[in-house]
Amino acid sequence: MQHEVMFAGFGGQGILSSGKILAHAAMEEGHQVVWIPSYGPEMRGGTAYCMVFISRKVINSPVVRNPLHLVAMNRPSLKKFAPLIKPKGIILINSSLIKIGSGRDDIEELRVPVNEIAKDLGDPKSANIVALAAFVARSNIVAFDNLLKSIEHEFINKNGALPLCMKAAEAGRKAGLP
Repeated sequence: MQHEVMFAGFGGQGILSSGKILAHAAMEEGHQVVWIPSYGPEMRGGTAYCMVFISRKVINSPVVRNPLHLVAMNRPSLKKFAPLIKPKGIILINSSLIKIGSGRDDIEELRVPVNEIAKDLGDPKSANIVALAAFVARSNIVAFDNLLKSIEHEFINKNGALPLCMKAAEAGRKAGLP
């Protein structure tokens, strides 16, 4: 089965990094993976999104109109992309910035205050890691241990960011569990 995950929000929220980390974790598990970033000309502050395709089989075309899952970090992204998500998918909503729901009853909606969790941990910039970990904990799209290894791979050499990212991942895991 192929899984498509869309991460969407403002540029600067770590949208592309989240997708890249998930793609790396899936690749480490032996899946076929495609990561496609997209952002507007403004980049920081403008709309950014990426698609991650994960499959056991060869991915013939990384084009899909209706992804299975969405991680929405801001309201414009939720409003734009929630109607496109396939039934039975998961929509993670950053309830710190989005006060509305998806309006869907055929998907699983996961509301997580990722900005507040990240702020409580001491670094608001780790909100994307909280969201990613919550999504993975709920979806089981990759093993959580492999996600942690991919976070470590991404942040091991980034000015002491790794310990905080690991705390953010654990907080996200707790928030994403049913």
